Amino acid sequence: MDGDPAVESQLDGFSLVLPLPYRVALIIVLGVWAWGLNLHYLHLIKIDVPSLIRYPARNSPTEPPHHLSTYRLATILTIPLAISLFLFWIITQGNPASVASWEILPNLYLLVLVLAFVLPIQRVSRSGRYRTLATLKRISIGGLAEAHDGKFGDVLMADVLTSYAKVMGDLFIALYMFFSSGRSSTEKPDRQAGGSYLVPFIIAIPSMIRLRQCLIEYFRVRKANAKAGGIGAHGWGGQHLANALKYSSAFPVIILSALMRGYDPAKIGMSEAGLFRLWLFFVFVNSFYSFYWDVTKDWDLSLFSTARERNDPEHPWALRRNRYFHAKEMYYGAICIDLMLRCT
Repeated sequence: MDGDPAVESQLDGFSLVLPLPYRVALIIVLGVWAWGLNLHYLHLIKIDVPSLIRYPARNSPTEPPHHLSTYRLATILTIPLAISLFLFWIITQGNPASVASWEILPNLYLLVLVLAFVLPIQRVSRSGRYRTLATLKRISIGGLAEAHDGKFGDVLMADVLTSYAKVMGDLFIALYMFFSSGRSSTEKPDRQAGGSYLVPFIIAIPSMIRLRQCLIEYFRVRKANAKAGGIGAHGWGGQHLANALKYSSAFPVIILSALMRGYDPAKIGMSEAGLFRLWLFFVFVNSFYSFYWDVTKDWDLSLFSTARERNDPEHPWALRRNRYFHAKEMYYGAICIDLMLRCT
């Protein structure tokens, strides 16, 4: 099969080095490292993240801090990934046919990745892994903890899933191709795996979870107001509906992307150019609504507030009075990075 044009035509240079299953695994492992770095930095500036998400405190001062436990887990996940990758590169030598034939290596690592999270290994952040799995189970069936039971952790986990929505779709594609006869998960990804709408549905699941969480919070506010006999400190719940609308704005983008991928003018009744323009419109709405929400609601910055609030001399331009990070450049950098990520 050496030099097989049918295989070579499907694999670009990047896919020869890092096929889809490895890309999925790498992004997951990098996410664990990023979470550890996040915990570490916030620990240094005295922000107690575990208490915010109602994570059990350490029972003994001799126990390592949470970020070290996360680093330990990330290291254990990284070592077999590096070994698997180097072995894959040595065996395949960039040969398209060999890359397609040796799909077993990246998929074995995906199995290792799953086992690392579910096996009861005491020294590998056992409680953290169990807490993660319990949270995933709760939010996957539409649950949302009360504020005193770790609601913020549930919301945070669901938001992470929205960031990993495409990774979830890619994972399904890789597994679908691996278990399909005559296919290889290290070949060119089949975006029509399982039909035209199964992968888009999987990608939409995290947004569905967050949408349901927003609606749960809205009805909780309504119930609390009814019990109190008037509108309480949390308002009438409009902010939760607006947040639900933000997550709903992802669905037209996902649906239109699926229609463009399997474009059939006889079924759609719209030109391909018209479909693309409609898709572009909803991408714009979703991206900039999400950017506005990040800056104004999640970060409580004044960039989109009135000119008086934005230019308030008590804080740097477009920021806020109470800031954990003294360097204003960190906030401006975060705003720019968020805008770029939302638009890509």
